[in-house]
Amino acid sequence: MADPRLRRIRPEDVDAVVELVYALAEYEREPDACHLTAAQLHAALFGEAPALFGHVAEVDGAVAGFTLWFLNFSTWRGTHGIYLEDLYVREELRGSGLGKALLAALAAECVEHGYERLEWSVLNWNPAVGFYKALGASPQDEWTVYRLADDPLRALADDA
Repeated sequence: MADPRLRRIRPEDVDAVVELVYALAEYEREPDACHLTAAQLHAALFGEAPALFGHVAEVDGAVAGFTLWFLNFSTWRGTHGIYLEDLYVREELRGSGLGKALLAALAAECVEHGYERLEWSVLNWNPAVGFYKALGASPQDEWTVYRLADDPLRALADDA
């Protein structure tokens, strides 16, 4: 990682990242939908078989932004890719280059490991859409994301 403000997430960053996840939920107008605990995030990142990874951006010794991501797989390309679950930079530091640096770090992960895609979802109203398009990212408008959760998920599992 070329940017000295960035590094892989460490166990001592978990509380700060959880705080920023809640700030992201507030920004996305869903504060009551976020239930993440520090114990859950720590286990996902640093447990026996971690399947979640992350980077943090530091400014003046404090976590100012983060990414949380995991591997996906493209059957058509035959390779893994990165799915960016969350990217967040503190409001007062937006426009400072931290968001681009965090995305560049993930692009570098892809190139280093032979992953061929970096993907993420963005709310249609999010002003960051312009930022992402300026980087060359293109919306996948022909796809619609579907989600099963809570009672419908459990109901379908009962059919197994």
